[in-house]
Amino acid sequence: MSRITVVSFVAICACAGGDEPRASTPEAGDGAPRAVVTNYPLEYFAQRIGGGVVQVEFPMAGDGDPAFWQPNADAILRMQSADVILTNGATYEKWIDQVSLPMRRVINTSASFTDRYLEVVGTVTHTHGPEGDHSHEGTAFTTWLDPGLAALQAETIAEAFSGRWPANASAFQDNLTALRADLEQLDQDLRSALTAMRGVPLLASHPVYQYLASRYALDLESVTWEPEEMPSERAWRAFRDLLARHPARWMIWEAEPMPGIRTRLRELDVRPLMFAPLGNRPTDGDYIAGMNANVHRLGAVAAQ
Repeated sequence: MSRITVVSFVAICACAGGDEPRASTPEAGDGAPRAVVTNYPLEYFAQRIGGGVVQVEFPMAGDGDPAFWQPNADAILRMQSADVILTNGATYEKWIDQVSLPMRRVINTSASFTDRYLEVVGTVTHTHGPEGDHSHEGTAFTTWLDPGLAALQAETIAEAFSGRWPANASAFQDNLTALRADLEQLDQDLRSALTAMRGVPLLASHPVYQYLASRYALDLESVTWEPEEMPSERAWRAFRDLLARHPARWMIWEAEPMPGIRTRLRELDVRPLMFAPLGNRPTDGDYIAGMNANVHRLGAVAAQ
């Protein structure tokens, strides 16, 4: 397991969340095969592979962080009654050992590459509103930011669906082939857009880009800041010390930072660059569209 160090300059944010379920294939209808997932990328992959045959449900609403979500009793009941429960693995579901689930129906979609998990050290506890205090220390879990690993997760989903509903196995495999082609194209586009950044010191506002950095050989260090909360003066002093040894000119953010942060970054000759990690459903479009938007922003930087 690789180790990625995070430099933790903490800011606190308030994020909304919820537990109302979301079904991504309402046309499947009542009585259809059901799969429950634990984050948006799995919802997207399962929807693509299920092709309308499988009703895919992500039992969390709002804009909270699914990685630190605690399912309520209704959400747990919906999982318990599902035909298949798709988890991300890599310690993503912090709650999974605290609830009773039918384990023969639980599919860890990253189980085929546990030897490629990345370890994060050096974080501290911070707060995301209603999700409460948490730390990113341990195993990095945003596996879907590496399109190669995302393809392996998709293959696991297709295998699970084919085993559960063999009459539709051929359709599931065809859908997987189409999804895999999209992920391969995404991989090529990311590699091209990130070519100019290889070997260049980069910063990230949050420790969620480890698999992206690993796949494309990025020299990336992370802090623990939130885009809507101004870091303390102590955090800014530590940030300047970080820049002295890691002279980055670009800082990757999950969302656009507030104007005050942008101003302070400009004073240090650091420019923000948004790369949505897509753990939750994007406001517009889908996983591929969101990743392509990330590619577009990276391309604009490379052209400068």
